[in-house]
Amino acid sequence: MDNEELTYKVGKKIKLLRENKKLSQEDLGSLSNLERNSIGLIERGKSNPTLNSLNQIAEALGVDITELFNFTI
Repeated sequence: MDNEELTYKVGKKIKLLRENKKLSQEDLGSLSNLERNSIGLIERGKSNPTLNSLNQIAEALGVDITELFNFTI
């Protein structure tokens, strides 16, 4: 898996987890101390988030960071 595909898959996983928790991008941004725009870019695979950002998102979603890399359904 190349970097572009990984970034896309992580973004889609974040979006899925966020929607399952019935959070808006703005809600997740507030909970993770990130801008709503940043959340949108990450979810669309247009931004390569840092490990720190991924950790903040995972904590805000109430999951372990490794869950962001679990792409099986």
